[in-house]
Amino acid sequence: MKKQTTYKIYKTAMIIILTAFITFIITSIGMYKYIEGDGKISALVDSTSNDIAVNLAKYKEILNKYYLGDIDEEKLAEGSIKGYIEGLDDPYTEYISKEEMKDYMEDTLGNYVGIGIYMTADKKQDKVKVISPIKGSPAEKAGIEPGDIIVSVNGKTYKASEMSAMSNDIKGEEGTEVEITILRGTETKEFKVKREKIKVNPVEGKVLDNNIGYIRYESFSAGVGNGNLDEVLLYLSPCNGLIIDVRDNGGGNLTNSTRIAARFTNQKTLTGYIQHKTGPGHNDFSQMEPIYLEPSNSIRWQKKVVILTNRRCYSATNDFVNAMRSIEDTEIIQLGDRTGGGSGLPFSSELPNGWSIRFSASPHFDKNKQPLEEGIAPDVAINMSKEDQLENKDTLIEKAFEILNE
Repeated sequence: MKKQTTYKIYKTAMIIILTAFITFIITSIGMYKYIEGDGKISALVDSTSNDIAVNLAKYKEILNKYYLGDIDEEKLAEGSIKGYIEGLDDPYTEYISKEEMKDYMEDTLGNYVGIGIYMTADKKQDKVKVISPIKGSPAEKAGIEPGDIIVSVNGKTYKASEMSAMSNDIKGEEGTEVEITILRGTETKEFKVKREKIKVNPVEGKVLDNNIGYIRYESFSAGVGNGNLDEVLLYLSPCNGLIIDVRDNGGGNLTNSTRIAARFTNQKTLTGYIQHKTGPGHNDFSQMEPIYLEPSNSIRWQKKVVILTNRRCYSATNDFVNAMRSIEDTEIIQLGDRTGGGSGLPFSSELPNGWSIRFSASPHFDKNKQPLEEGIAPDVAINMSKEDQLENKDTLIEKAFEILNE
């Protein structure tokens, strides 16, 4: 009896499996004939073309014919181009929307209402990270710090690719508040920050202990004039040495970095080499062309200098550090951590849809013909410990005092 029961169960199971299999075969044949009968869709499915325009046209035809939802052609076009560019997996190549370009110009000119932070898209974590708060800004006063991950703005979360939308939500009317949630290590913190009109300060100098001069430059996007530099260097001229702090400086205008570096050399100085694209091929580049730094005709610094750097020094800041390290007639020492890289002459172009593309098109090398894209290692490597940060103790400045007093 038990054997008969087992046999019946087995027989029933086999019938179910066989029925499912036959149903699958019949359905597949039916779908194949349906698609094959159309002719065009058959070609879409069977195509092995690698041409992006051809494939996009095919996907568009499939969506138009079978997709049940609404289709926003503009969003699809922008998404396809953005995805194509992001496929390069290059943190220094960007496809910039009209809104993002507007934000970029506002930040560069330092003329907007917000909380005053420099941000970057951290693609590894797929989040937006704070490079640094602007000195004296609402963000700095509230306690937002470099390296903080922005979890949400007014309760809304964002991916790294949505940094422009986040920036727009952080900005607003002067005097209104914005709620920022950040992740610092494993700890989540919430801030209510009042929006203010943000003005990026030019170069500022002050005298520290032991008669050491100190210059803090937060962003090379902030314009700096020769009159401003004359005033600062003249004020600091009695000092025994100078600290230039470019930590957390995300870069900006190469003209500003060159203008400052020119105040520290007395002779024309080879700072590196650059190559330019000469053809459509991936490796079609010119021979290396030398880059020189010309000395300024105004006040020039003649004493020892220590430059403070960290991993959040990018782009024009990377170029500035390289130029300073190339100078031989003044003793200049880089102290801290390796810079973040991102050198090279940027290329940008506006596309017909109003978006822009920006990337490093001309490789940049140091005077020894070594690439600068991955950053510049310091002469003296040192980092601030968590204990020092909690005690508001700046290990790098203390080490710079030692070096400048030697």
